[in-house]
Amino acid sequence: MSPFPYLLAVALLSSPHEGLETRFTPEVVVKLQPALQTLAVQWEILDPREIRYVLTRSEDFASDLKLLRRRYHDLKDAPPLTDCQRFPDRSTISDLLSFNRAYRQYLDNRQNVDTVHAWDVRDALQEADHLYRVWDTARDARCDYYYVTVRRQALKRLREMVGTEAYYTSALPPHVPVWRFQHID
Repeated sequence: MSPFPYLLAVALLSSPHEGLETRFTPEVVVKLQPALQTLAVQWEILDPREIRYVLTRSEDFASDLKLLRRRYHDLKDAPPLTDCQRFPDRSTISDLLSFNRAYRQYLDNRQNVDTVHAWDVRDALQEADHLYRVWDTARDARCDYYYVTVRRQALKRLREMVGTEAYYTSALPPHVPVWRFQHID
């Protein structure tokens, strides 16, 4: 295959998603579809499972192209999908989140009876909820049945939540506010 369709695919996918409302003839769609789909999958803006219905019909081609352009611009600074391998698997994260919710339930129950430490309990509840959101985002990134774009968005959010250094060193915070636990001798 000639490199021209791939050069055109690069230009079409990376151009701004606003503007350039062009109609594509069925012949052009047939010629550009393989290059656009291949490139979109390589750039992780199209899940391989979406190939069946994205960029397949000439009447939807312009709107599908606009969708892929929007994804390109939304995800151009998102980490690659391979980054999810630096974090625990989905099952492990689900177990950690179950413990987080059990701990939160304990705090919720304690809040109703321990009025002396109400502020501390409220702070611990907020910390537990924040940690839940961090780990839930990591679970989204590790969820194999989510589309690649959803998983990359989760990685991007996770990096924003924990900071660049913690993200790239795989140093996620604990799943519960362990600093609140008391040592019992």
